[in-house]
Parts: sequence; structure tokens; C-alpha cells
Amino acid sequence: MSRIANAPVSVPSGVDVNLAGQALTVKGPKGSLNMTLHNDVAVNVAENEISVAATAKTKLSHAMSGTTRALLNNMVTGVSQGFEKKLTLIGVGYRAQAQGDKLNLTLGFSHPVEFPVPEGVTIETPSQTEILVKGIDKQKVGQVAANIRAYRPPEPYKGKGVRYADEQVVRKEAKKK
Repeated sequence: MSRIANAPVSVPSGVDVNLAGQALTVKGPKGSLNMTLHNDVAVNVAENEISVAATAKTKLSHAMSGTTRALLNNMVTGVSQGFEKKLTLIGVGYRAQAQGDKLNLTLGFSHPVEFPVPEGVTIETPSQTEILVKGIDKQKVGQVAANIRAYRPPEPYKGKGVRYADEQVVRKEAKKK
């Protein structure tokens, strides 16, 4: 069984953690995040660290304590540093352009794809073939990046498509005559 819940979450300077009942709020220089705690989890907020403990001796409460600790760590990291996912477009004529609250994608379809940028996430395009998804909520940043990738996932024969910057696409050998 994992013992991740036993390790405390260190709170950097500039980050404020408030606990009111089962509602936890984390505020930092990049923004604030809220979370409702599970009933089987007890959270103790000290000066510069947060500790999580299971209130019951059940399997669910131990699992929820580890999950809560990981979510708290992501919240503290998000409001202090933020999260970022980088996507690259591989393919002839594949382009991306950020315009306000929309991301315009040209992915080889007969029509351009317009992706509406959700609130709490910013999208930048440093070049026509790179997309940077930034935000303070790790789950939201990852989901937006996955939604953009889902328009044209990398195919295994030529490797064309939208892929994460650190993704390795296993290439297949073409059919032989």
C-alpha cells in the first residue's frame, strides 16, 4: 500500500492555505483553487506544511488520504508555479494560431478546427507548429491538452498528427509488396 499520505505538503512563501470545515482554499500569486475534502480525511494546516491523515481504518479512507495529499500538492504547486503542457504539430500544412479565446487549427481536414479555450487556461502558440497550454489547475491543463490532441492523434505509419512534446510515437513498418 502506498504511504504517500504520510509525507507532508510543504507550503512555499506567498501561498495561503485556509481550511473552513470541509472546504479548503489555496491562494497564491497565480490565483486560487478550492477543494471539498472527503469525510474520511482529516487535514491539519500548520505554518508552512499541510499534513493529511485518514480518520477511519478502512481501505477507502487510506486511499482517499493519499489522493487528497496528491491533490493538495498539485494545488500548492499550481498557485505558486503553474502547470504547462507542450504540444507539437507534425505534418505538412498543420498549423495552430491562438486568437483571443479561440485556437485555430489546420489539421488536414476540409475545414479549419476552432477550439474554444476554457476559462482558467491560457493557450499560446510560440510558432505555427507548437502549442503551449498553461494554467494553475493540473487536471484542467491536462484535459485541454488531451482534447486538442484528440482532433488528430499521431498515426503510426508516418507519425503525423498532434502529439505531446515528450511523446514517443512507435512507428509501424509499411506494407511490403
